[in-house]
Amino acid sequence: MYKRIIRPILFRFNPEFAHGFTLSMLKVLGRVGLLRAVVRLFFKRRTPELEKEVFGIKFPNPVGLAGGLDKNAEVYNPLSDFGFGFVEIGSLTPQPQPGNPKPRLFRLPKDGALINRMGINNNGVHAAIKNLKKNHPDVLVVANIAKNSRSEGEQIAKDYNYAFSMLYDFVDMFVFNVSCPNVEGLANLQDVSYLSEIMDVVLDRRVNMEIRKPVLLKVSSDLPNVQLDEILEYAQRSGIDGIVAGNTTKSRDGLATPASRVEAFGNGGLSGAPLFERNLNLVRYIHEKTRGRLPIIGVGGINTPARAAEMLEAGASLVEVYTGFIYEGPAFVRRILKYLKRSK
Repeated sequence: MYKRIIRPILFRFNPEFAHGFTLSMLKVLGRVGLLRAVVRLFFKRRTPELEKEVFGIKFPNPVGLAGGLDKNAEVYNPLSDFGFGFVEIGSLTPQPQPGNPKPRLFRLPKDGALINRMGINNNGVHAAIKNLKKNHPDVLVVANIAKNSRSEGEQIAKDYNYAFSMLYDFVDMFVFNVSCPNVEGLANLQDVSYLSEIMDVVLDRRVNMEIRKPVLLKVSSDLPNVQLDEILEYAQRSGIDGIVAGNTTKSRDGLATPASRVEAFGNGGLSGAPLFERNLNLVRYIHEKTRGRLPIIGVGGINTPARAAEMLEAGASLVEVYTGFIYEGPAFVRRILKYLKRSK
């Protein structure tokens, strides 16, 4: 029904409008207990055999929702009704920001992909905290945090430290987004000399927290291995708990969509099915390089249950979906869990 009726209707509209409409429907769902119960009945399954402890946290299943859909922590609870084991909110910045000018989100249906140059538009950490206080999470919540686009120099580290400190009591773990291609200068923070200035302060602050919450880095598959090796070495010696591999890519290799059309969408980050092989290789490389000592959340291009399983087999402890969820629909997580359960 989703692929034959609902998706064709949604795809007739501007992608950002469709995104907003979907959020509105999820908010309605979140306010009506009976509707939530119906959704859970159709899409949510208990899978105790797939429970997994990672980072000292017990995950009900290994499939999470990647950041970008619930930017402002508005619909994490209704999203959990579709079976996600955890939901990533954000990216969140200390202060609200509008992001890049529209249009800034584009579909590539022939490739099962999206191109976005959103520019980390969000309402800021305080709006997210207000929502988290109002609606107690029914699901593990991961906060994806980033710097404000205009922040430079010493302010960058202050941005991450502020977002981390403000959100600490309200979420279960953190992902530091230092690799988004849609914010000027953000990907440069993957250089270890910059990265350590950000992370050392945060990790020192965490030492004094009563509860130790995991801190992960989100890295790009566009990184050369030499730079990635430096990040992995730093992560292991500094106390960073894991890696999210990876982010969107600027690469446009192997697309079925005509190049002229792709060029018209600009230089935003590509997500979806075309990323799978490169991000699978990234997960495999990190797993082998760290000898399995650094847990990995594998994300990018997972659009079938088999691909989720392949990502886990390559060394990921957990996986996340986003574009695949948009293209495959609300039963996607249920299908993945059924496949993983059968494969055990």
